[in-house]
Amino acid sequence: MRIFIIGFMCSGKSTVGKKLGNIMNLKHIDTDKVFESKYNINISSFFEKYGEDLFRELEHKILLETIKEDNCIISTGGGLPCFHNNIEIIKENGISIYLNMSPISIIHRINNSKKKRPLLQNKSPEELQEYIEKLLKQREVFYNQADLKIKGEDPNIKEIATELISYIKGN
Repeated sequence: MRIFIIGFMCSGKSTVGKKLGNIMNLKHIDTDKVFESKYNINISSFFEKYGEDLFRELEHKILLETIKEDNCIISTGGGLPCFHNNIEIIKENGISIYLNMSPISIIHRINNSKKKRPLLQNKSPEELQEYIEKLLKQREVFYNQADLKIKGEDPNIKEIATELISYIKGN
């Protein structure tokens, strides 16, 4: 069994994935952490040095590696499902959960995050909001293909686990 946690940046994919893994006794894999470990560079620096196209190509390869794992929860990068037919690969190889959040909630989390986000550099508050709303709208085409959609603002991990188990039993 593979469970993929997808959603926009700062939606809590890694946190939910870790906690869900603990409750369900499944290994947790974070594709961003795998990327940084494998290529020995943080994603923000990689974007600056090599650009988004190469990042998305290498991120796709990491997805192909992670689907070889079993009995795990995989937290993806925010853009991963949106490139290289990755959403189809996710759907063919596991159960997907979309952590859905409003643009305002995402902006609040981004502003409180210590992590630099390569796609958000040098944007004014107005530009940031406009960019987030536009990018989220584009990406929701992919995110909304998830098997389960969960409100990401204040996720209850036990409820998610219960919903997930119910979904698995129903399929």
